[in-house]
Amino acid sequence: MDKITKYLFIAQERVIFFAPKVLLAVAILWIGFKVIKKLVNLFEIALEKGGMSASIRPFLMSMVTVSLKVILLIVVAGIIGLELTIFATILAASVFAIGMSLQGSLGNFASGLIVLSLKPYDVGDWIQIEDKFGKVEEIGVFNTVVITPGRKTLIIPNLKITSDVVTNYSKKGMIRLEINVTMPYDESFPKIKEIITDALSTVPHILKEPQPEIGIENFDSHNVQIAVRPYVKPDDYWEVIFAAHESIKNEFYKNNIKVAYSEGVEFGKIGE
Repeated sequence: MDKITKYLFIAQERVIFFAPKVLLAVAILWIGFKVIKKLVNLFEIALEKGGMSASIRPFLMSMVTVSLKVILLIVVAGIIGLELTIFATILAASVFAIGMSLQGSLGNFASGLIVLSLKPYDVGDWIQIEDKFGKVEEIGVFNTVVITPGRKTLIIPNLKITSDVVTNYSKKGMIRLEINVTMPYDESFPKIKEIITDALSTVPHILKEPQPEIGIENFDSHNVQIAVRPYVKPDDYWEVIFAAHESIKNEFYKNNIKVAYSEGVEFGKIGE
């Protein structure tokens, strides 16, 4: 009985000692969550007014919410009397372990912030990264989704985008086609240039300004290399490049323009 009485007395002392702290901690916890909710709402309004991308706003709000709640829990733990040094050590170790395991993802996330903030391209733009060419369908926090002209879906990590050269074909609203044709050495270049100009004039969607560029680019053992550089809107790229090749070949056929075959130097007619 003496031991039971002793334990009851100790328990009573502990309750008297901790009860006010627990009640205070609960009150602070309840008020703190209310305040955090208000602060997060204000933060969301500030991000929206500041023009922050809708793709990244939810993530930033989650980060702020979690950070504020962790700070609140640390404060509450200190009020109750828990050992904060041990708590902080465990938290730091957890953050370090998570950071090491997500090193690549964190790099992509940081790059995503740069892409979404600086906006080197927008959804709907035609871009090229190394040899990857396509239309931007989605810009995420960790990667960018690009659709190729062949309808392939490319998921490109944002870290690769910020560490490489990105060519944005839509930034200026136009793109220059890179078309190459050949002519024999004994043919007249002014005549060929006029024929190509007429051929391009029949192709829809080729821009009148700037005017197509046509010139001699190179000489090889059999032909004169002609560079043809018309301008089009990015969305018309593939339609125009196919139509331009077809139209140029058709005009060469109508004007009986000869070409040199690689097997020799004999000239032959171009088929229809």
